Amino acid sequence: MKLQFMGATREVTGSKHLITTKHGVKILLDCGMYQGKGLETDAMNRDLGFDPQEIDYLILSHAHIDHSGLIPFIYKNGFRGTVLCTPATRDLCAIMLADAGRIQEQDTQTFNKKRKAQGLEPVEPIYDEQDAQACMSCFISVPYHKKFNIEGEVTVEFFDAGHILGSALVYLEIKDGRRKIRLGFTGDIGRYDKQILKDPEPFPQVDYLIMESTYGDRLHESMESAEQELLMAVLDTCTKKKGKLIIPSFAIGRAQEIIYALDRLEHSKLLPDIDVFVDSPLSISATDIMRLHTECFNDAIAEYCQTDPDPFGFNRLHYIHTVMESKQLNVRHKPCVIIAASGMMEAGRVKHHLANHIDNPATTVLCVGYCEPSTLGAKIMRGDEEVSIFGQRHKVRAELRRIDSLSGHGDYREMMRYISCQDKKKVKRIFLVHGEEETQQHFAETLGKDGWKNISIPQFREEVEL
Repeated sequence: MKLQFMGATREVTGSKHLITTKHGVKILLDCGMYQGKGLETDAMNRDLGFDPQEIDYLILSHAHIDHSGLIPFIYKNGFRGTVLCTPATRDLCAIMLADAGRIQEQDTQTFNKKRKAQGLEPVEPIYDEQDAQACMSCFISVPYHKKFNIEGEVTVEFFDAGHILGSALVYLEIKDGRRKIRLGFTGDIGRYDKQILKDPEPFPQVDYLIMESTYGDRLHESMESAEQELLMAVLDTCTKKKGKLIIPSFAIGRAQEIIYALDRLEHSKLLPDIDVFVDSPLSISATDIMRLHTECFNDAIAEYCQTDPDPFGFNRLHYIHTVMESKQLNVRHKPCVIIAASGMMEAGRVKHHLANHIDNPATTVLCVGYCEPSTLGAKIMRGDEEVSIFGQRHKVRAELRRIDSLSGHGDYREMMRYISCQDKKKVKRIFLVHGEEETQQHFAETLGKDGWKNISIPQFREEVEL
């Protein structure tokens, strides 16, 4: 059996790993989009390294675009296999991939205007909304802990990874002649003791483990401090400075955690008398989907819902749907909180809010997640004095804050806790993916000190025989 690493190697985005069984069945683990590398990103996303028509099955760990975002592209190029994922992941992909298709179309239109002015030929979007909608016909939902058989030689089972709604560790048992290979793919590993979702759950013993390593060199602050830090950001910005608190947030997971934290603060009568706007149609749709999948909720939020039936809604919380409503926020003079995608500040409505407010000292930009080093979010948060937004230079005069404890990725202690369910002596090899190389080196050393053996950091398109 062969395993080839087609993306997220020594970097954070573009998750794709290709399995070819002894009898030639091709199984792709994730089909994620590269993000945050400027003009280079488009070329990387178009260069798959495999023929989509040859893929028999695509097993999806979760719905984030860096794990699912190229599914419409491979469908456009001939993939007609089966996509396996959890029910919540399928529901999220239905809205996220369509949204990604719209963004591709809009970005290409803008880009082609510049090319036309330069006398250059127009380019085609990598895919469009119609491709995204069409690819959903390939999806099959498989609940956690229900085994799915692939052509008599592979069984698939999902275990809750606790990262976002529907996220899963993929557990495979693969017949390879007289051998049975047990392979685990973590996808992204969530955190413990979160506000909404259940903890990452133990999984069966594996021989080989493909493991994410995004925060392999960092420790998060406790989850308990996040709510207090959020309240202080609101009070300092909206009450003291009379300014706007802009929270760039991933539409799936992080946005709902922030909304829920603000709901709790309002319920406890701690939130000041200010308006909160969720300015992201995708976040609104994702919140509705989250309301449908309470089976993923932990006991704490289930208990909270007994006194507050809607944990994602309160009187001064407003969900913004139209572009006109979004534009009106930029001419609004009253203090407020604006939650808008995207989390890395690379796309979406948050870029317009940043363009209008980042030069104002009364503004606070609150970062609540990981930003790939080349993204606008990383440039702002590392303290660049000036940044380019929509081709215009802007002075960064806004106050900058960060709450790392809201991250959806486990830190290195949490990741080590996650794999503690395994017998170290029985794990033949660990492959670290989905992390910056320096971070991966640090995490590999940490794992080695803890007694784990044979830890590899695959190179791009490296192929191994298992």
